[in-house]
This record gives sequence, C-alpha cells and structure tokens, in this order.
Amino acid sequence: MTVLKSVALFILAAIAEIGGAWLVWQSVREAKPWWWAGLGIAALGIYGFVAAFQPDAHFGRVLAAYGGVFIAGSLAWGMLMDGFRPDRWDIIGAMICIFGVAVIMFAPRPGS
Repeated sequence: MTVLKSVALFILAAIAEIGGAWLVWQSVREAKPWWWAGLGIAALGIYGFVAAFQPDAHFGRVLAAYGGVFIAGSLAWGMLMDGFRPDRWDIIGAMICIFGVAVIMFAPRPGS
C-alpha cells in the first residue's frame, strides 16, 4: 500500500509542478493571459504540499526521486499538451530515470 500511495503522490506532484510551470510558460512565452501565470504559481505551491505527504521522511530522498518523475512526466506532458514527439534517446533517458526513482524510493534498507 505504501508503494501505491507513493506512486499516486508522485503523479499528483508531477501534474501540479509540470502543469504549473507550463501555465507560467504559456503566459510568458505564448502570450496567454496573465492569470494563467497566477494559476501556474498556485499549482507550483500545491506541488510543494503534495510532495510533503510522501511516506518517506527524508526530504532529500523524496526530492531526488521526484527529479526522475519530473523528467519522464515532462516528456509525457509535452506529448499531450504540445504535440512533442520524443526520440528514442528521450525515451531511454526517461526509462533510466524511472528505474532510478524505483531504486531510490523502494530499495530495501536496513531497519525498514
């Protein structure tokens, strides 16, 4: 159950952070209304709270692992929202990152 909770929180955090950054990008770079940036800033704040609910108590571990989720999630977001088509190196790199997330978060550790 802890693994499922952690994965769900990583997905929610990715949606909030990547979505928030995308909204700011759209406002600044694509001439969307200013309030898009405001929504993006709010979403980025939500990301911070979602990440804090991870079952692991170590900030550094959670944020390091989230970096891999962010990489893969950013590629997926680009595909869904901007028509980006990753090449094989993007996909291989994202797979390596997700493997790293699994090692960081779910490897057996003494005392756990």
